[in-house]
Amino acid sequence: MTKKSDKPASNTIAQNRKAWHDYFIEDKYEAGLALEGWEVKSLRAGRVQLKESYVIVKDGQVYLFGAHISPLVSASTHVHPDPTRTRKLLLHAEEISRLIGSVERRGYTLVPLSLYWKRGKAKLEVGLAKGKQQHDKRATLKERESDREAQRALKSH
Repeated sequence: MTKKSDKPASNTIAQNRKAWHDYFIEDKYEAGLALEGWEVKSLRAGRVQLKESYVIVKDGQVYLFGAHISPLVSASTHVHPDPTRTRKLLLHAEEISRLIGSVERRGYTLVPLSLYWKRGKAKLEVGLAKGKQQHDKRATLKERESDREAQRALKSH
């Protein structure tokens, strides 16, 4: 899991836009995912949802919890897919220990931001975040609306 700066948008499988609304994202990390074969096929078909998912730290490991990967109809008959199973995230040991330290500090949480392909492998962008209060969310919406108004005013002149 290395710190991320840029990735091509065309390789994006799914995004968690709600995370940007609900949290202040302070840092971003890239993690691999331990997936089963049917899950990779479903990812290629774009049948994944990150909206209600989150990242948990348990026993020195990091897991993606609550992500919904819909199995394809053509998936194997002898495998019984679980769409919301807990998936292990693949990270370097020192990065895991750094994340554990950050999560154990008050108020920090790990949220999945986006899922994308990088060199043929599925990667998850994980954000180290602090939760927003209701008034923070309203302020963000107001700020976004005022920026839109300013852009409109500039375009019309």
